[in-house]
Amino acid sequence: MQQNKLFNKTRKRLAFSYAGVMGLILTLLGLGVYKAISHAHWMALDRELESVAGTLHDSLELRLKQPGQLEPLVYELLPNLCKISLNCLKVPKKSHRHILTALNKGNYYIRLFDTSGHLFAVAGNYPQGLSTVLKKEYLQTLTDDERNTYHQISVSLHTENRESWGYFQVGRTIKDFEEYLSMVRWILALGIPFSLILIGVASWYLSGLAMQPIYQSYQKIQQFTADAAHELRTPLAASRAIVEAALARTYLEEKETQDILKTLERQNQRLTQLVTDLLLLARIDEQSISVNQQICCLNDLVNDLVEELAALAKASDVLLLAEIRVDYLLEVRGDLDQLYRLVSNLIINAIQYTPKGGQVIVRLESNKDQAILQVEDTGIGIASQEQEKIFNRLYRVNIDRSRQTGGAGLGLAIAKAIIKAHQGSLTLQSELGKGSIFTVKLSIYTDYSRDMKYL
Repeated sequence: MQQNKLFNKTRKRLAFSYAGVMGLILTLLGLGVYKAISHAHWMALDRELESVAGTLHDSLELRLKQPGQLEPLVYELLPNLCKISLNCLKVPKKSHRHILTALNKGNYYIRLFDTSGHLFAVAGNYPQGLSTVLKKEYLQTLTDDERNTYHQISVSLHTENRESWGYFQVGRTIKDFEEYLSMVRWILALGIPFSLILIGVASWYLSGLAMQPIYQSYQKIQQFTADAAHELRTPLAASRAIVEAALARTYLEEKETQDILKTLERQNQRLTQLVTDLLLLARIDEQSISVNQQICCLNDLVNDLVEELAALAKASDVLLLAEIRVDYLLEVRGDLDQLYRLVSNLIINAIQYTPKGGQVIVRLESNKDQAILQVEDTGIGIASQEQEKIFNRLYRVNIDRSRQTGGAGLGLAIAKAIIKAHQGSLTLQSELGKGSIFTVKLSIYTDYSRDMKYL
């Protein structure tokens, strides 16, 4: 297939198409995974903020007595709390108190705003350069002067008497979150191209596997076309030579004219038979030929064919015998004309390849629910390396002998196609120089397998 430019080009297109589609799917999947991971982390971050803010908010409100004032109990809750008026917008000292452990580990900060929206106090790991303008949105994402990003939550704050005290904000840096997403992006950025390379290699391999049956069929068609053209050319060339020879003569006697016409008729019959066989095989391949489901008696079929082909066997000095080993009628469902053609081809093939003085036996027997029909000859036999090819179209074991008998190498191919259409089997046993046995097996018609009609 590598040497055929058409199939190689088709294979490349198929591989590129498959790799492109899989690459697009993989890329979209990677983006989807990234979005899903990002969304899941944002949701987890929001829940974490809400949990921390809710705990601190409830604890603060229990300790606030008057608006704008921080009770001593608040400092116990937030030991590093610092009022803005004391100029404490610096990195606060870390406390080892339990309430701040989660804040320090999570890089949390706390901001308190009065009712006028002015920053009142800060606590925790408060970042430098963060805007001090109050934004009342529940969830916010902020950036400081150094382009560090923070996520925070804002809630209103009340005293224990439900008076408005101001606003309470809890936030944290999302640097760890961004680093994690950056790692995911790097994994996708490196993993997707590497996966595309693997997909490309797999696409090339799979496209080769997919093209293999098509290429084999193409080769068979090429071989079949070449053989068919050769078979057609022989009778056509012979007919043309006869016609040219006749035209070159100025006068033809009546006997010569009759001989020429008979020769042309034989060549025409050969052409007609060859074309008919090729059309039959083409119809069977396309499954456009129908199998008429009728009851066919194999006993009558064998007897009729042996009687009909007795003259051909006698002309070839071959003894043709029928050996029916059942004392009842073997009947099967199928197309009588096609079954007739099947057995006829086997018998004619056996006669043609049996030397003078030999014999051909057509044997009929049964085995449980199967009818077994065998055509045994004492012919030239078939070598083991050729037995697999014998059912190929236009294949002949002895080409010279086939040309003498007018065979085109389609008889066994037609027989194989017919038996396949009838869901039966056709097998061969042969030994070079001793003869061959073709065995046909067909299912016996069910109703008659229970109640046989005796002869």
